Amino acid sequence: MIFKALSILFWIIIELLTDRYVLHGIRGAFQKWRLLQSKAFAIFYWTTSALTVAALLTGGYITIAGTGVRAACLLITFILLICKFTFILFIFADDIRRKITLKRKKTATAPATATNKETAATTDTIPRSEFLLKAGLLAAAVPLAAIKSAMPRASYDYHVLYQTMYLPNLPKAFDGLRIGQISDIHSGSFYNKKAVLGGVEMLLKEKTDLIFFTGDLVNGEASEMSDYQDIFSKVKAPLGVFSTLGNHDYGDYGDWDSPAAKKKNHDDLIATHKNMGWDLLRNENRRLKVNGEEIGILGIENWSEYSRFPKYGRMDLAVKNTDDLPVKLLLSHDPSHWRAEVLPKYPQIDAMFAGHTHGMQFGVRTEHFQYSPISYVYKEWAGHYQENMQQLYVNVGFGFVGLTGRVGILPEITIFTLKAGHDPSLPIS
Repeated sequence: MIFKALSILFWIIIELLTDRYVLHGIRGAFQKWRLLQSKAFAIFYWTTSALTVAALLTGGYITIAGTGVRAACLLITFILLICKFTFILFIFADDIRRKITLKRKKTATAPATATNKETAATTDTIPRSEFLLKAGLLAAAVPLAAIKSAMPRASYDYHVLYQTMYLPNLPKAFDGLRIGQISDIHSGSFYNKKAVLGGVEMLLKEKTDLIFFTGDLVNGEASEMSDYQDIFSKVKAPLGVFSTLGNHDYGDYGDWDSPAAKKKNHDDLIATHKNMGWDLLRNENRRLKVNGEEIGILGIENWSEYSRFPKYGRMDLAVKNTDDLPVKLLLSHDPSHWRAEVLPKYPQIDAMFAGHTHGMQFGVRTEHFQYSPISYVYKEWAGHYQENMQQLYVNVGFGFVGLTGRVGILPEITIFTLKAGHDPSLPIS
């Protein structure tokens, strides 16, 4: 908690120092523009800066989740920072130029007489290079243009990620079992059926034994699936497709004519899972049997550590009558559920599969490094995590919401291979 507070304080300081430097650069680039030199512009500029800092602090906590405001606030803040830092490189270069010029002029000025001192004083102030600073402003716009161009293309740039999951108590019959996971379809955001079908076909080519879907089928209305139900009905696996609900699947972010209309929407969404042949787990479990041996597949409704998201999940119901099962795999949409409830209260859960974060659809993700501003909100936001003998995997999503596209954090299809035993890369406790 202290580290998180210090990180936020660090970003605030960086933001304010950056804005101060940028303001000087803008005024230097347009020295003849009286408006930019005025006090009114300074007030406007610092008010905007304060709002940016406020967005950084509160973007993860805005409750209008259905419109993607949370992601937009954080993303805009960080894009602006990238643009500002680009501009700062040019301001810094201009400052170096001015210091070198000033030093040369001082060296060339003869000391002693009052006239010479007056001349030296007039040369102490070297005007900024308008050309260099305007070039900096143009360069600062390049990252913004590049991001704007890249985001839509990345919306359907599906990537298959492979993860071996070691489970000490895994029965022999399940050793080598392959599980596919997709999450956060958000069908209401799609605009390219052919591309979506391509992503589904990538999943099916993996020929997994079973498939998990971890919530947020729609943005809010069941009717959003009308154009895509035929595509996702193709998602089949020999041992079944198991699904659960996410925060968007309850219609909580929409304006309904009546409670009955909202209920009908939710009922229609549940029917959609059934029509596609997906086994929707709502605070319940299934016993998966192979060659006489069994493991448990558990699924709960949305449960989040954060009050702005619904807590419909009931773990007490999901684990009912599963004590005899050697391995229990949990589908739970929000990864904050793992640390807030699963770890402290349900040590019998071997692994949890989640989604929800989208990796904020903005960041950097490579084999050995990942970063996204969403990490300031969620400690576990993408990929594999393990604490003692319990594991969590967070899928960054198949679709997108709020922002039409992605930068750096690409849509994900995860393929797990279950292996009996301990992870050889980790020490045995």
